[in-house]
Amino acid sequence: MPIITLTTDFGLKDHFAGAVKGAIYSELESVNIVDISHGISPFHIMEAAYIIQNAYKNFPEGTIHIIGIDSEQNPENQHIAVKLDGHYFICANNGIVSLITKNILPEEMVEINIHDRITTNFTVLDVFVKVACHIARGGTLGVIGKPIREIKEITGMHPVVNSDKKTIMGNVIYVDNYGNVVTNITQKLFDDVGKGRDFIITVRKATFTQIFNRYSDAINFDIEKSKREEDGKKLAVFNSSGYIELAIYKSNPTTVGSASTLFGLDYRDTVTINFE
Repeated sequence: MPIITLTTDFGLKDHFAGAVKGAIYSELESVNIVDISHGISPFHIMEAAYIIQNAYKNFPEGTIHIIGIDSEQNPENQHIAVKLDGHYFICANNGIVSLITKNILPEEMVEINIHDRITTNFTVLDVFVKVACHIARGGTLGVIGKPIREIKEITGMHPVVNSDKKTIMGNVIYVDNYGNVVTNITQKLFDDVGKGRDFIITVRKATFTQIFNRYSDAINFDIEKSKREEDGKKLAVFNSSGYIELAIYKSNPTTVGSASTLFGLDYRDTVTINFE
């Protein structure tokens, strides 16, 4: 049974997410629909890219991923379907899948060209659903689009290493539900540049000299619980996606605050690592 996932900025209040599911079931009764997220910040391409990059690899090959972020078609925002790492991605050509194509070469890419056959003012409901169901039935990309050689990339969001290899300058690319701040600096880049040297991570209102592999590694469990530095402790961690993340241990953004609020960090803010 084919799997179709949905990643959108629709939220849950309006009818949009439910309507898209209904349209898929109207085309294909035997299909599994999985919500990855409908809570993407409106039109936030980088946030969507980070989420889909880290979610898709947990699905079986052949899964079809509909990404409904900034998807209205116009002369500067065409629609694409990409076969990549054994998966299919249907979205606007606005940079969303470029985080994945940065490391994995696409197997096939087309610009969708079935719009003249469909009357629509709701792209995801009409065009993207038609394409997804076509693929789910075993259809090829060549039937619904013309081949393209490149897609747009998200620009200005790659970390920079200075010439003497002593500094990495990165940016915040995502703030999660706990208020933890994800940077675009990967563990691989950190290891390749740092080569085991001492370092200091500097952001607006905090510094860090150690990076943990798990959140709980920052806590000394040999100390009696009442005397530990625990809830509210600041820490840097290599997260499960392989990026450096700045966090507050067991933070609650609605009460005691979070890394984002306490460190004064938001999307695109600068994170600097200096090596000795």
